[in-house]
Amino acid sequence: MDTRDGAGGGERPSVRRARRIVVKVGSSSLTTAAGGLDADRVDALVDVLAKRAERDDREIVLVSSGAIAAGLAPLGLAKRPRDLARQQAAASVGQGLLVARYTASFARYGRRVGQVLLTSDDTSRRAHYRNAYRTLDQLLAMGAVPIVNENDTVATDEIRFGDNDRLAALVAHLVRADLLVMLSDVDGLYDGDPATPGTSRIAEVRGPHDLEGLDIGSAGSAGVGTGGMATKVEAARIAAGAGVPVVLTSAASAADALAGRPTGTYFHPTGRRAAGRLLWLAHASTPLGALVLDEGAVRAVVERRTSLLPAGIARVEGEFTAGDPVELRDGEGRAVARGLVNFDARELPRLLGRTTHELARELGPAYEREVIHRDDLVLLRD
Repeated sequence: MDTRDGAGGGERPSVRRARRIVVKVGSSSLTTAAGGLDADRVDALVDVLAKRAERDDREIVLVSSGAIAAGLAPLGLAKRPRDLARQQAAASVGQGLLVARYTASFARYGRRVGQVLLTSDDTSRRAHYRNAYRTLDQLLAMGAVPIVNENDTVATDEIRFGDNDRLAALVAHLVRADLLVMLSDVDGLYDGDPATPGTSRIAEVRGPHDLEGLDIGSAGSAGVGTGGMATKVEAARIAAGAGVPVVLTSAASAADALAGRPTGTYFHPTGRRAAGRLLWLAHASTPLGALVLDEGAVRAVVERRTSLLPAGIARVEGEFTAGDPVELRDGEGRAVARGLVNFDARELPRLLGRTTHELARELGPAYEREVIHRDDLVLLRD
């Protein structure tokens, strides 16, 4: 199917039917060239979201970048700093400014906002995942607009999402959204550099084959955010793979996107909704170590979808504690799964190759359990 402009670009009924929508907006769509918040741009976005929510009785979750960018000018920083400490300082100042601006802007429509700051650690663990869902769901039930961002002020490299595009895809899954709309300074996905004459906007993406051979690039044009087109396409792939359709377009086209008009690039769902927090475990967690499995354990985990027992582990790599995410690898070093481990790295060596019954007899009943329960394990390849 030809997916360029003019083909397959008609009305989008699934977009018009969507009732719970996650909207992600990038830093470049909210800030001035100097790095401060642009009140007019924020108000323009809020005008679209609030009017659409009121007119069509829709629930909106807003994943908003801009905290670090908003904090640059007040701290006298000419550009986004490279070191984590100054990024966190800028986020600390900027997040308050960002939420205050949204609070004032949505108040024009009688809408309240609620700030929700997340790290990947908040959503890959079972109890934290349930709590994040309940908070967001309750905010929506009470008529508030959740303003979601990564908790840049405290997030370390190990618990960072890395970009808000991926965070938006995972939030769409978390809140069981009907649609994800990603807004930036580009009006869709192109088959080349949009600034180059002769390139065309891709109207629809039905699967990976529509992305083959594309030069997606890696950097945004404004220089104040972390995401480029590559991160947006990856986020769209994650959301579509979890059953959530995606519209990728510019902030200026937000009204058309939410109305289901043929703007930007529409990513059709390619899979079903994944179970609970496992999507977060696969795409948001950073493994802090690895367990190398023997052939039998690889087959058990991958083919029979069983829990991982100590008898099937050949080697332990890295430093981690109980509850941390770890990678499961086959004998050739290929990652086959990821899971939350029940033991510290220092405990595991004496357990390897032994049955849980043996361990219970020798060490006590606390050791008659899985190293990783199948409910805390997600496959990375079939």
